[in-house]
Amino acid sequence: MIAKTKPAFITIEKLNVQGMKKNRHLAKSISDQGFYDFKQKLGNACRKMGIERREVTMFYPSSKLCSHCGLKKVKLSLSERVFSCEHCGRSIDRDHNAAINLMQAKEYVLLT
Repeated sequence: MIAKTKPAFITIEKLNVQGMKKNRHLAKSISDQGFYDFKQKLGNACRKMGIERREVTMFYPSSKLCSHCGLKKVKLSLSERVFSCEHCGRSIDRDHNAAINLMQAKEYVLLT
């Protein structure tokens, strides 16, 4: 469905899935997600539709950067679901903020 909207590009994050599984509270949920299958299917769809697929490193702070002013928040716990910038005052859903940052990423690797 993502590829059917025919965007110019799709940017994903390289994830340390093995490291994420070490959190005993999240391990089962992480295992059930099927990240590898999703990445493969997304790659196939992007190739078929001619969509550029990009990947940022696992150290790219997509959740910690303010998508409005660019300030990096040093501490952001997993329980904080709303990103609030101390500099510009913007409050936005954490995942939405990360998605905007991925869209605006300047450093990435081309996958397709």
